[in-house]
Amino acid sequence: MSAVRTVALSDPELPRSNGELTFDEPWQGRALAIAIALVERLDLEWDDFRRHLIAAVGAAPDRPYWESWAAALDDFVAQHVTLSRSSRPDGRDNGVRLSSG
Repeated sequence: MSAVRTVALSDPELPRSNGELTFDEPWQGRALAIAIALVERLDLEWDDFRRHLIAAVGAAPDRPYWESWAAALDDFVAQHVTLSRSSRPDGRDNGVRLSSG
């Protein structure tokens, strides 16, 4: 397990029940996995994402936790990621590339 994954999954702020992470909806677990993957891919620290989460919760304290998570992930991506389409020589789209911005 990577250092980022270890730190992220042991974050005491994440909702838990009997020590296990809890998710009300499948998308919440996927959002966590996406955040971990992005932090790893961009060679950042978990605290880089966590600062976005703290700001999102502080901006709307009455908002449900996982909605703040989605807002934090959106802000994190906007700040750290540049998405660009690449093309194959035949002109067809080749998908999306991820690069740190």
